[in-house]
Amino acid sequence: MEFKEPKGIFQQIADSICDKILSGELKAGDKLDSVRELAAKIGVNQNTIMRTYTEMMRDRIIDNQRGIGFFVNPNAKEQILEKRREEFFSDELPFVAKQMRLLNITTDELVKRINDEG
Repeated sequence: MEFKEPKGIFQQIADSICDKILSGELKAGDKLDSVRELAAKIGVNQNTIMRTYTEMMRDRIIDNQRGIGFFVNPNAKEQILEKRREEFFSDELPFVAKQMRLLNITTDELVKRINDEG
């Protein structure tokens, strides 16, 4: 895994796991790698993985079954979609809208481009 972006490494790891859940690569009830396994696999400190898992538990994306491991929460996909939609509307859309105004791009133009890409 290559780390970049202004986000912390733990958040980038969480985003990667969430992407796997959204794509269907990870499904509700699937067991995640242990903290030690994932740390070794991607070359980060175990504390970083533990922070990732702790934040994901707080967001109800994964569950910890003590002594067994971490598992994808049955409602993880919905939780991720809700969180990412909120982030899109509060963080990204205002930037896009501003750029559209500055560049004189109409919503019709934008919709056409999106549909042409799709």
